[in-house]
Amino acid sequence: MSQDFTYLSIKKTSESLFKDKGSKHFGYAHPVSNRSEIDEIVTYLRKSNSKANHVCYAWVLREDGEIREYSTDDGEPNNSAGPPILGQIKSSNFQNILVAVVRYFGGTKLGVSGLINAYKTAAKMAIEESIAVLLEDSVSLKLNYEYPVYNQIIKTIKEYNLKVLFEENKANCTLVVDVPLSKRIEINGFINKMDCNSIEWED
Repeated sequence: MSQDFTYLSIKKTSESLFKDKGSKHFGYAHPVSNRSEIDEIVTYLRKSNSKANHVCYAWVLREDGEIREYSTDDGEPNNSAGPPILGQIKSSNFQNILVAVVRYFGGTKLGVSGLINAYKTAAKMAIEESIAVLLEDSVSLKLNYEYPVYNQIIKTIKEYNLKVLFEENKANCTLVVDVPLSKRIEINGFINKMDCNSIEWED
């Protein structure tokens, strides 16, 4: 497996709680694969915490062959919330991850340094509660073929342990599988030897 294609992420959502002077900071670390998922999670957190004062977050995402990052203070003083959260993500080396911290104000102001510590700590705690997983970038392969080729196709799918995303078996069959990038060239060689009507790599 080529190291260029692999990255660390988290297996499932983890949570934390950090308290300081009456304020509560709930941390959430989520595995994500695209910005739509991020938007959905943030929207859910805002709706489910409608009485919270702030929902600050940051993310690191593998996107279009590049590593992109983003953070927001969501109304807190500049650089007191989002960047500290992002800093914890980058320290962990996790990618395809969203970390959000929901703050409920407790009546006593923390000051900028106190806010930085609270958001940083809540984020760090949530990340530390997560389970690390090594993942690999992949690409979708769409095949269209006549049914007599079915057994050859399925044999290849099982040999390489590929994830099937879509399958339709009729006289004219369609199959979409998820292919790890490190296996793309090898699998393409096998598939090209088969009598498929069409082979489409969807980057």
